[in-house]
This record gives sequence, C-alpha cells and structure tokens, in this order.
Amino acid sequence: MSNFTAIYDACVLYPASLRDLLIRLTFTKLFRARWTERIEEEWIEALLEKRPDLSRERLENTRRRMRDAVPDCLITGYEPLTEVVDLPDPKDRHVLAAAIRAQAGAIVTFNLRDFPENALRPHGIEAQHPDVFVQHLIHIDRALVCAAVREQRVSLKNPPYSPEALLDRFRACGLALTVAELEPMKALL
Repeated sequence: MSNFTAIYDACVLYPASLRDLLIRLTFTKLFRARWTERIEEEWIEALLEKRPDLSRERLENTRRRMRDAVPDCLITGYEPLTEVVDLPDPKDRHVLAAAIRAQAGAIVTFNLRDFPENALRPHGIEAQHPDVFVQHLIHIDRALVCAAVREQRVSLKNPPYSPEALLDRFRACGLALTVAELEPMKALL
C-alpha cells in the first residue's frame, strides 16, 4: 500500500456515484483514504436535507459499509488542531486539522477556494478537485483504476449501467477530465 494519504471532504462523499468510485479506488492501494466522523455527519446531513426520500437509517448503513470497506479510515485526535489552523471559512478548519493529524498529502474537495494553497503548503498538503485526484490515479495505474470502475459498473443492477452510462454519471459529478481519460478504455469498463 502507498504511504500517500488523501482526506475526503464531505462534498465529495455526497454524490453516490462519486462516493462509490472514491471508495472503490481505495481498494487499488494506490493511496490511503481517510475522513472523520464529523465529515461523515456533514455529507449525511446534506443528503437528508436535499433528499427527503432517503432515510437516516439507509445513510447510516452506507456509513457503516464505508467504514467496513476502508479499515482505519477514521481520523481521531485532530480536534485540538482546529483551534490553531486558519482558513477563510472557520467551518472547514476541522478538515485541515484532520489532514494534518493524518499526515495527508491531499484534501479531495470540490471547494478548492476554501483551502487556499498558502494555508495548506506549510503542512505539505494540497487541495485537489476529485477530477484531478482520479486523473492522477489513472496516470499512476490505468489498469487498477479501470478495474475499480468496472467493479462499480458491474455492481449497479437496478438499473444496470453500460460503460457510457456510468461515464455520463461521472461527467454529471464534475469528472470531465476523468471521463476523457476513461472513454478510450470503455471496453475495459
């Protein structure tokens, strides 16, 4: 397993297809994915607010399955650091504090402006859009990433997804670069 650690921000765990992809990519062992209970609670609360058709019980089951799939994913002991880190939005300090505690190299987030380079650089951390993060993984090992995407597609049964349909879902999640990298390899997906 790689020593590189990535922290998943709540916003990248919110969309189901992106969350599924990011969890499956941890199985490649190209990096170590981590997050906190607070991050879990943020994506769950956001989903419950926007999707009244979902139950807390269902999302708690998803949380449990994520934890089972990614052993040692939870970061603890970061809370004192939230008082000493500085970010434009104080509500994001817990994410940076967790990244520092976990000695992460990246925070995977859509909210890049909330994690300015000058605040992260002293800690050796970079904020990465999930599209860039996945694109980097593709460049490291295309076969492993394609296998993870294929596993995701095959697992989708109701309804089943073609490679094109799954790539369309990724595109809708803001993964245009990833889709451009994967399209020529559709036969492997």
